[in-house]
Amino acid sequence: MMIYLQLFLTFFKIGIVSFGGGYAMLALMTDEILAHGWLDAEMIKNFIGIAESTPGPISINMATFVGSSQGGFLGSLCATLGMIMPSFIIILIIAALLKNLMKNRYVSGSLSGAQPVAVGLIVATGVSFMIALFLPFFGSLSIEKVLKAPQKDISTYVIAVLVFIFMLVFKKIKKKQPSPVLLILVSAVLGMTVCPIVGLIK
Repeated sequence: MMIYLQLFLTFFKIGIVSFGGGYAMLALMTDEILAHGWLDAEMIKNFIGIAESTPGPISINMATFVGSSQGGFLGSLCATLGMIMPSFIIILIIAALLKNLMKNRYVSGSLSGAQPVAVGLIVATGVSFMIALFLPFFGSLSIEKVLKAPQKDISTYVIAVLVFIFMLVFKKIKKKQPSPVLLILVSAVLGMTVCPIVGLIK
């Protein structure tokens, strides 16, 4: 019973203090998940990939996945409710009682001040995951640690290069950027084909 309450309160806290949408929440969400020991960094990275590839907001998908991993269906329900409850309550209050809230200069100013923070959180999250993906030994000041650091599966780099080439070819032929949905599908197909091939080569 304790884990369900903990999941609800943790994601409620994330939901009530996060500004800037799902991607801005990822930094705080990652810190909280690691602090509770629910998942390790590699699993979080995988969960983010799954959450990004499935329909719906990434933050809610992440809450659902993490809750499910810790408490099954009831755990996912508690985590998801905790995540959506703060914004639901706040929007309900604004819609019902404070229709002219956005015209208030103090409210407008506070939201304008929160925007750079949200952008910074999104950028920091993206950079940290790029580092974890491509430079697993980044930040180590010891040459010995760098030399002994586990090498990332070569399939990661192969897929990244192939996706980049696909983007260039697509833009050259279609004269526009490929949609995120198409890139996700292409990445998934490449993952299913490249990883087994690299595994056989090894």
